[in-house]
Amino acid sequence: MIFGTKSFPNRRSFMKGVAGATTVSLFGGVAFAADLKPVRFSEAVHNLGYINLYVGMHAGIFKKNGLDMQVSAAGGDTQTFAAVLGGSADFAIGDATMAQISRENGGPGVVVGTVVQRAHYFGVSKTLEPFTDPKMFKGLKIVTSPEPNTNYSVAKRLLENAGLKVGVDATIIPVSPGTEIAAMLAGQADIAIAYQPGVASAVSQGAKVVFDFSTYIGPFCNTGIMVLPTTIEKDPAMVQALVTSFEEASRKTYADPAYAKQVARLEFPDLPGEVVDAAIDAELKYLIPAQSVVTKPDQWKNLMDMQVYLGNAKGTVPFDQIIDNSFADKAVKAAG
Repeated sequence: MIFGTKSFPNRRSFMKGVAGATTVSLFGGVAFAADLKPVRFSEAVHNLGYINLYVGMHAGIFKKNGLDMQVSAAGGDTQTFAAVLGGSADFAIGDATMAQISRENGGPGVVVGTVVQRAHYFGVSKTLEPFTDPKMFKGLKIVTSPEPNTNYSVAKRLLENAGLKVGVDATIIPVSPGTEIAAMLAGQADIAIAYQPGVASAVSQGAKVVFDFSTYIGPFCNTGIMVLPTTIEKDPAMVQALVTSFEEASRKTYADPAYAKQVARLEFPDLPGEVVDAAIDAELKYLIPAQSVVTKPDQWKNLMDMQVYLGNAKGTVPFDQIIDNSFADKAVKAAG
């Protein structure tokens, strides 16, 4: 069912309502707030690559599975995993390389699912024409988030694979995550490597999508659900409920794009509705949000190959030691 915009709370009122309401009605049933398990959840940056999370929240999927999601944006991949390590968050979604790096350095970290299954970045420009050969980045000024954020990593590897030397053949200008588009529109660079809905917003202002990273890279664990082993040991039921919710939300996102657009408009109320709709169309067209929460070996291999190449990770932790698909497999089985 598709609800009108007024049927959905925005993020702020949604979270406030969870804390104060005695009943929950978005999913058609009744649940007492006291019965819900509070979950402190950190997202790297608020963006439409994470549409599955937002659909799950607005559709009441997390609540149906007994969870009270308390979501906050950390401001980057490093910060979101740091929230888990520091104990201020139970789960984090962002570049799962952070968990890999932690493990390689003797720390904790497990990935229990995938939220974004392709590189959700696009090259956007007001002056360039679309191209598919990465050698065409030669001579360009490129704005992206600072390393080790994923869009910096994918940009650097793409340039070097094309035989281009960063700082000589092409220049990467790091800016704060989420400001890439603004920097390009302001003339600081020829091209911005950014994500939705910023990309659709730039297009509405006369820019073009000139390079598609999702197709170029292929299957890719762009965003994983990261958690500590102690959390799994202490509360496996909470972990299962969260992963099950993501599986259900992933399926709903693809099955009901119109609903996803309604949710996206509420998550980004300051953007024109048609811009948000275009962003969701692009997300689903390029299969960027995970179609299933299960982390697949080819997705992880492409992420690790890139990070090992760049020297951000050593790749010494085997797939089955850092990826725990047991919760995701149960979620898929339950979903049928």
